[in-house]
Amino acid sequence: MKDFAAIDFETANGKRSSVCSVGVVVVRDGEITDRFYRLIRPYPNYYSSFTTAIHGLTPNDTCDANPFPVVWKELAPLIEGLPLVAHNSPFDEGCLKAVFEAYKMRYPGYRFYCTCRASRQFFGRELPNHKLHTVSARCGYDLENHHHALADAEACAHIWLTLTGETGVIL
Repeated sequence: MKDFAAIDFETANGKRSSVCSVGVVVVRDGEITDRFYRLIRPYPNYYSSFTTAIHGLTPNDTCDANPFPVVWKELAPLIEGLPLVAHNSPFDEGCLKAVFEAYKMRYPGYRFYCTCRASRQFFGRELPNHKLHTVSARCGYDLENHHHALADAEACAHIWLTLTGETGVIL
């Protein structure tokens, strides 16, 4: 699969609809062609100390950000017709479905692929775990800003390209 979009969401609290940032890396013909990052005013609009400790985002970061429907209107044309790839895709797919439902938007039925699941199949017990930073390192990608949605999406894109043999890296 040479054409796809790697996507990552960060959430403000325990609600999957509370996406507060999105990062997307578009890959066409095995090459990164576009990057997209936006802060999003979460729904519901509150932050838990747990999520802030993970990604560092606070209400001050997103108080002037657009809500999801505005951000998605800008993003949707970039990923139209592409399958989506995410690390632990059930989380990101769940976020996407939840926020579409929260805003009463029609969900377009995106096809998701999971780099975590692919890593488990490909590397098995070779790795101590299949967390994003561990798999990224094994695939030769230095994930410097983990839990920044764009950095995580870039790592995910690199993992997928590596595992599908598109980077020329021999594992």
